[in-house]
Amino acid sequence: MSIGSGGEPGPYNLGGRRGRLLVVDDEPIFVRLIHQLFSAEHEVFMATNGEEALKIYERSAPDLILLDVMMPGMDGLELCRLLKQLPDAREIPVIFVTGYESLDEETACWNAGGVDFVNKPFNPLTLRNRVNVHLALKFQADRLREMAFVDGLTGIANRRQFEERLDLEYRRSRRNQTPLALLMIDVDFFKPYNDRYGHQAGDDCLRKIAALLRENMSRPGDLAARYGGEEFAFLLPETDAAGARVIAERLVETVRQLNLEHLDSSVAPMVTISIGASVLNSDSSEPCGALITLADAQLYRAKKQGRGRVSCALMSAQRGETARS
Repeated sequence: MSIGSGGEPGPYNLGGRRGRLLVVDDEPIFVRLIHQLFSAEHEVFMATNGEEALKIYERSAPDLILLDVMMPGMDGLELCRLLKQLPDAREIPVIFVTGYESLDEETACWNAGGVDFVNKPFNPLTLRNRVNVHLALKFQADRLREMAFVDGLTGIANRRQFEERLDLEYRRSRRNQTPLALLMIDVDFFKPYNDRYGHQAGDDCLRKIAALLRENMSRPGDLAARYGGEEFAFLLPETDAAGARVIAERLVETVRQLNLEHLDSSVAPMVTISIGASVLNSDSSEPCGALITLADAQLYRAKKQGRGRVSCALMSAQRGETARS
C-alpha cells in the first residue's frame, strides 16, 4: 500500500489547529502507515496494545483515537468500553480501523462506543477524510463547550467549568495518589468599592484580577475560575501545602501591586484579596466537596484575622483538617 496525500483534503474546517491522534494497533506496518499519513498535519502518538494505550492516553490527552479491534490481551472493543467509562474520555471520538466485515462485528464496534470504522486494507484518502471530519466535529464541540464554560465578564472559567474540573482532578488525584490544592479568593470590601467608584469600575477591577490569575496558571492542569460575585477559585493539581501557600502569597502581593485605589478599605488604600487554601493530601479519603468546605473555612479565617492575607489547611488521612497556617 502506498501512502500519499491521496488527493486534496476534504472541506473540513480545523481552524489551523493540529489534532492529537492516538493510534492503537498491534501491527507495526499499519502504525507506520498511519503515522506517515497524518504526522505532517497532526501530532501522532502510537501504542501496540491496550495497556500501553491507556498509559499514553493519560499523558497525551488525544483529540481522536484510531483503534484496531483484534489485539493480544485487551482487544480494541474492551479498550474502547473502558475509555468511555472515564469522565474525561467520553467525548473523544474513536474510529475503529479493522479487518471486520460482518454486520455483527460492525455492530460490536458501534456498541462499544465507536463513532466510525474503516476496513483494512484502507484507502488513505478515506481514512484521512474520516479523521478530519470527526476532528472538525470534536473541535466545534470543544468550542461550544468552552463558550458554555467561560465567565462572560472576566473571560476565565465559570463556576460550572470549575465544578467539572474539580471532580475530574479529584478523581485523577485519587487515582495517581497526588495532592490537590484549592484556593478560594475574595476581593476585600468589594461592595464599598462598587459604591464609591461605580459598577463599571468594579467590573474593571474583577477583570484585572481575573487576568492576573490567568497569568499565574503556570501548568496545563491549573484552573482559575470566577466562583461568583467577587469570589474566585484557583485549582492546583499536584500541589502540596507548601506550594499552595507560595502561590497564594504571590497572588496576594501581585494584587496589591496592581495599585487599584480603594479608599473605603480598612486593609490598605488599594484593592486587596483574602485567600483560603485547602490541600487534599495523597493519603486522604475525604470526598471532593471537603476541599471546598475547608477552603471556605480558611477564607473566613483569613478575613477574621484582618483580610489581605492567606490562611491554609491540609486535609490528612484522618477526617478533618491539620497543619493550619
